[in-house]
Amino acid sequence: MRLLTFSFLKNCTLKSFFNGKPRKYSRVTQTEPKIPQLKGDPNYIEISPTWGTDIKPELRAAILQDMQVYPGFVTEEEEASLLAELEPYLKRMRYEFDHWDDAIQGFRETERSQFKPENQVILDRVKALAFTTDTLPHVHVLDLAAAGFIKPHIDAVRFCGDVIAGVCLCSSAVMRLEHQHEPALALHALLERRALYVMKGVARYEFTHAVLGGERSQWRHRPVPRRRRVAVLCRARPEPSS
Repeated sequence: MRLLTFSFLKNCTLKSFFNGKPRKYSRVTQTEPKIPQLKGDPNYIEISPTWGTDIKPELRAAILQDMQVYPGFVTEEEEASLLAELEPYLKRMRYEFDHWDDAIQGFRETERSQFKPENQVILDRVKALAFTTDTLPHVHVLDLAAAGFIKPHIDAVRFCGDVIAGVCLCSSAVMRLEHQHEPALALHALLERRALYVMKGVARYEFTHAVLGGERSQWRHRPVPRRRRVAVLCRARPEPSS
């Protein structure tokens, strides 16, 4: 199911020709088509009960704006197409358990700057939805083993800019975001298989984020079985000052 449905409406004035001579007409100023601002599905974000509605409501509004989930962003056929291109490279690698900053356990990763045309169309759709600035030329592919998980961390600003967008393949997962100074201010996001999630702003730099594994992988008190999960990540280019 595709979420990007744009309606382009243009006004036009028809000018006819009489006796073989074109009639003079006034210049019509055309405005750019308005593309609706798409938003993620709020049902896939759940604020922790420890974060009362009267506690920092402005921060609550900001995090709900900066963490968005778009379920069913790619179809089963598109998922299969992406995996068919990525699998030959991923299978050559072993899962690692010693990430450079100890943030990830049970993973293998690669980066790609070129994709087959049918898969590039998918990535272009991600960029059109999630980004208003340039993205890094390499797409990051993170393959997390069934027993793997990502520990709470805040992204380093020197590696990417304000926005990160990830397509979730192979398995659903639960992401927990927790304020770095006030752990009671937390939320969970259900990242279903074939969903897209977009993080920016306070979600990236004021909240830690983690992909839960094992018994902790739960959504609304129900287990979310974790299988191998592949995330295809587009990232904004870092600011020059970073």
